[in-house]
Amino acid sequence: MSDSQVSLSSGQDVASAPTALSSLAASRENDYTVPALFRGLRILEMFSSSRKVLTTNDFAEELGTSNSAIYRIVITLTDMGYLKKIARNTYELGPQVISLGFSYLASRDLVEVVAPHLDTLRDQTTMSCHLSVREGTDAIYLYRAFAAQRMSVNIPIGSRLPCHVSAMGRILLTVLGEDELQQLYRQIRLDDYPPPAPQNLPALKDAIEEARRQGWVESRSDYATAIATGLYDHTGHLVGAINISGPDAMMADERRRLLLRGALMDCARHINHELGGLHRR
Repeated sequence: MSDSQVSLSSGQDVASAPTALSSLAASRENDYTVPALFRGLRILEMFSSSRKVLTTNDFAEELGTSNSAIYRIVITLTDMGYLKKIARNTYELGPQVISLGFSYLASRDLVEVVAPHLDTLRDQTTMSCHLSVREGTDAIYLYRAFAAQRMSVNIPIGSRLPCHVSAMGRILLTVLGEDELQQLYRQIRLDDYPPPAPQNLPALKDAIEEARRQGWVESRSDYATAIATGLYDHTGHLVGAINISGPDAMMADERRRLLLRGALMDCARHINHELGGLHRR
């Protein structure tokens, strides 16, 4: 399956799913509850798009305890990479949060910025639009603006697709150098997916270089077509990818694809401006 696969199924938004951790509050007196673990996970839950930096006083106040009572928990989370100390008694989420699959916690602000733009793009074009970020060799779908028509490209939020087979995935790989790419795919078979997906690492490198050069990727498979481009933050770093996709019957005309690509690139430009970045193309 690629990011241009036609599907009529629906999925649940990972970010809107009930938070399992919050349900622990009702059972804190349960003999099986581990207080230190509860407090550590609750600390991670406190961060959001509007609360990116918190202090030990914030932790203690929200948990109803003292700074000394949570000191060892905070130090442990910092040592393990779940928290990052940025000043005296001041922390933000650490890199380990993302690497272990908590991508949506650190990406809530990205979704909030991108979602209204993709909704507008969907309304203007009647095509489905998606947002994804990279985790390892997979593209994780964080948002979907679903086109309400009989045949639409519908990939549920939370889906993970191999980067090398999808348009957004190849865009997300453009941030990697040759050595990083070699290391990432050293034990990954690429020929498990049929052409036009790259069948080996040299072919993947060529596809990524083309994506890097032109600033967008067009991918056709499973009777559908997707066009993708990247999103950049204020530091110039690639922070995600968006696409516009639909059935081949609606994407077959070259002039229409050109117009859709132009609309996608305009959308990315507006998003990048809001993120403080610059559109590369």
